[in-house]
Amino acid sequence: MKILKKVFIGLLVVLIVVQFYHPEKNSSATVSPNNIATVFATSEEVKTILATSCNDCHSNNTIYPWYNNIQPVAWWLNHHINEAKHELNFDEFATYSPRKRYNKLKETEKLVNENEMPLSSYTLIHRNAVLSEQQKQVLVDWTKNIRKEMESKYPMDSLLRPKQKPTI
Repeated sequence: MKILKKVFIGLLVVLIVVQFYHPEKNSSATVSPNNIATVFATSEEVKTILATSCNDCHSNNTIYPWYNNIQPVAWWLNHHINEAKHELNFDEFATYSPRKRYNKLKETEKLVNENEMPLSSYTLIHRNAVLSEQQKQVLVDWTKNIRKEMESKYPMDSLLRPKQKPTI
């Protein structure tokens, strides 16, 4: 019983100490000059949808919930945001190659259509981020229009992913 009490006190001390260590926040005071809206026509409706349902994870500016002040939650959120930004960052979209832009838009369309984005773990707490059918269609149409615009500017073989070579 004494060992269990010592373990509990030790864990409590560790939990208290880690509260003083927070990862750097994903926060920017200005809109990035590389934002997707700087290179592609983006309606106010699409900007609103992105801000509400996408940008907390897929931009350089996260609006943090109150529970971000509790460790280890802040570390978990920071890791999740970094992974999401690595996959797609709307604030760095202008820096992507045409092929990457095209493919990221195609992936976005697919993930939205399949209800995989925004993540259900995010929308569970952020109910306003749940996309209506109309909002999904607006996003899908937007991605399709941009891809059509890109197809008219670039040869298709430069936009499509190279085929994977079979492994032996």
